[in-house]
Amino acid sequence: MTATAPPHDHSGPLPAGVIAQFLLAVVIWSSTWVVIKDQVGLAAPGWTIVVRFAIATLGMVVLAVVRGESLRLPPAALGTAALVGLAQFCLNFQFVYRAEQAMTSGIMALLMATIMIPTAVLARLFYGDRIDRRFVAGSAVALAGIGLLLLKEYRAAPPGAHIAAGLGFGFAAVLSAAVATAAQLGRAARAAAPVPLMAWAMGLGTLLDLVLAFVTAGPPPMGLPGQFWAGAVYLSIIGTVVPFPLYVGLIRRLGAGRATYVNVCVPVLAMAISTVLEGYRWTLLAAAGAVLAMAGLLIVMRARRSGP
Repeated sequence: MTATAPPHDHSGPLPAGVIAQFLLAVVIWSSTWVVIKDQVGLAAPGWTIVVRFAIATLGMVVLAVVRGESLRLPPAALGTAALVGLAQFCLNFQFVYRAEQAMTSGIMALLMATIMIPTAVLARLFYGDRIDRRFVAGSAVALAGIGLLLLKEYRAAPPGAHIAAGLGFGFAAVLSAAVATAAQLGRAARAAAPVPLMAWAMGLGTLLDLVLAFVTAGPPPMGLPGQFWAGAVYLSIIGTVVPFPLYVGLIRRLGAGRATYVNVCVPVLAMAISTVLEGYRWTLLAAAGAVLAMAGLLIVMRARRSGP
């Protein structure tokens, strides 16, 4: 989900419309985490993911048609779409839904906010991007804060809780999403229109999810409650199709650096939502962890990274 920023200056006061776009993207993506948590247990995770992205794929195709964008992609872009489909819309969400069986939605949102760290490492390995000392320092601070939050989760977990498994799935989700993000930094992805590229990626990822669902959970469940379908539609349309063009628009108006502050704001609001709806209980340890994590991520965002 990347776009090349225009070459003009992005500094200065922001227009009200851009601020509204930014806030809407933050609110939407913050809310998706608790909806995912709400769907856990209503159906097997595999089939929950299939339904979500089948609807989202259809929505993205419709969006491309409405925008007058062709769904035809060159072979190189199709290869990128297949990689993104595997990493983002299959593996990432397979791990996310399983991680949320053991952790609160706010903690999972905070883990996902660290995606910029492995993405920067991959960009360094494959594209030669430089990483400065501030980035390394910020990453260490953010990870220390997340460590405190996870320690709090571990201490508060009831007997038999699978916190370690949830943590493993959570970090696997971050790494797979980082692979998908890094793939979109390549020349083939940047040459393709973003909405058709995402439509192909979601469609291919959904096919992989479908195979996994049959293998791990058997035939699709019948008689699912209305709560499940309401959550699926919300996550598909509101949580996927609507914010995507908003985010691309922010990148083009603000530049990639300022636009990705969305990823820092999301876990703050997500943890507030988790506090209200999931009864997340703050302690001094958790508060210190949240402050450190946010401070570290802000340091990371201000680090200078440059590519070839």
